[in-house]
Amino acid sequence: MIAFSLLLSAPTASAQTCKNRGELDTIYCDNDGDMLADTPTDPKKLRNPSMLLYGYTPTEDTALYEKLWQPYIDHMTSCTGKPTRFFKVHSAAATIEALRSGRIHVSQLSAGDTPFAVNIAGAQPFAIRGDAKGPAVYRLVLLVKKDSPFQAPKDLKDKRIAHVTPTSNSGNLAPRALFPAQGLTPDKDYKVLYSGKHDNSVAGVMSGDYDAAAVADDVWFRMIDRGMVKADDLRVIFRSKPFPPGSAVVVHDLLPELKKKIADCTINYRFTPELTAAFRGTADRHWPLDYKEDYDAVRAVAKASGEVFTREALAKRAAESAAGAKK
Repeated sequence: MIAFSLLLSAPTASAQTCKNRGELDTIYCDNDGDMLADTPTDPKKLRNPSMLLYGYTPTEDTALYEKLWQPYIDHMTSCTGKPTRFFKVHSAAATIEALRSGRIHVSQLSAGDTPFAVNIAGAQPFAIRGDAKGPAVYRLVLLVKKDSPFQAPKDLKDKRIAHVTPTSNSGNLAPRALFPAQGLTPDKDYKVLYSGKHDNSVAGVMSGDYDAAAVADDVWFRMIDRGMVKADDLRVIFRSKPFPPGSAVVVHDLLPELKKKIADCTINYRFTPELTAAFRGTADRHWPLDYKEDYDAVRAVAKASGEVFTREALAKRAAESAAGAKK
């Protein structure tokens, strides 16, 4: 709960006058209308750290992905001329708080966490993973056991359905926005059960703890590739339209020339064969990201689900997730 208390006790807005703030927290301005926190115009408020600290939103196996991303970290050290290190975090909220407080300078975030980081922590998304053809995508899928009687979402009323975390796009926000049209309304037709991670949700369906799980298909595919589940163990009874698979972000108050170097070094980097394989061949590089345009679908889903990307909402969702994990 430390991260959440820090988020809620963060300083209020400075005396700076904003022509536009949009949905950003009160300590940021968006005078250029790109939906991102503006880089400070006062040179004294710009940071040029001696070391770059890199975060990675906890996934199905954070330790594994730290190892897979290490060559990129080494590349950033040589390319930027600044030592670059991982900063280990254990939750999405902790990652966002670390960005806001300046303990992390660069991070990979999930699709659902990106808007929270933008609004709460002043993060500036600058890249999205993909391959030579363009940026990658993923879809929300609703999984059930292959031999279960369920054929459509509406068949799951009063059943045990796993969501992932409150801030997850595919694991919570998208189901809340999209399932009602399929005859299944979260918190009305079933009680939402948070598993904490996508792989926990999938494993829970396999073990019988859950009747179904709403997860990101790319995570499920990686679990198949790693032998954690078999491709035919589960069935898909709902599949959404595509979403962006997360983002690479930088904090807003770094020196502009340093931010440009970080972006250039990231986009020019080519993934190792091992990292590409971890993404099932769908990603071997980063592409430039336009948050206002490329995240429109994620924001639309959040709006439809009633989500707002504020400090209070993040703290509330995190508390709900923690309470659910104890049950």
